[in-house]
Amino acid sequence: MSRLRVAPIVEGHGEVSAVRILLQRVWTELLGGQYADVLQPIRRPRTLLTQPEEIRRAVELATLKLRLARKPVTTNVVLLLLDVDPYSGPPCDLAPGFLAAMQGARPDVDSICVLANQEYETWFVAAAESLGLENLSKSEIPEDPEASRSGKGWILKRLSGYSETVDQPALTSRMDLHLCRRRSLSFDKLCRELEARRGD
Repeated sequence: MSRLRVAPIVEGHGEVSAVRILLQRVWTELLGGQYADVLQPIRRPRTLLTQPEEIRRAVELATLKLRLARKPVTTNVVLLLLDVDPYSGPPCDLAPGFLAAMQGARPDVDSICVLANQEYETWFVAAAESLGLENLSKSEIPEDPEASRSGKGWILKRLSGYSETVDQPALTSRMDLHLCRRRSLSFDKLCRELEARRGD
């Protein structure tokens, strides 16, 4: 079984805690991997991560963190996880530019770029039935939350006092990964990228 180590780069405070839970669950529960060591994420504001030089700095730091980690693993990866404004263009058009900047910074390091369409919270909407939201009717759940642009606003209407730093990790722990993968192409992209690195 593969043992994975990931150095994530994220933009939001909520993802700093949630991404570790998410990647560990995807790797072990969904993909059947043995172990995922998710390092403390590097957080940079989205405005900075649109600049190639800032991506270079973040990738360099992530690479250093991977090299300083001592526990042996099969695969080391730098992951850039960002939300994407649907008005900027589809993730499939935008992601190659980010990935090229990452690979240009460190061509010797395995890099992944995943753009959540449109927000990290959209993945929660894709798995809405599993979140424990009260009085949630089936008719409220969009079959394609990315196409309907359902994200943080949808969650705010159904979870009073929603806080990214508190609720993102909790909801990430509860969300049905299979359901999310079926309804969200961008989440499926994350799963496929990690699946390709199992190598067994």
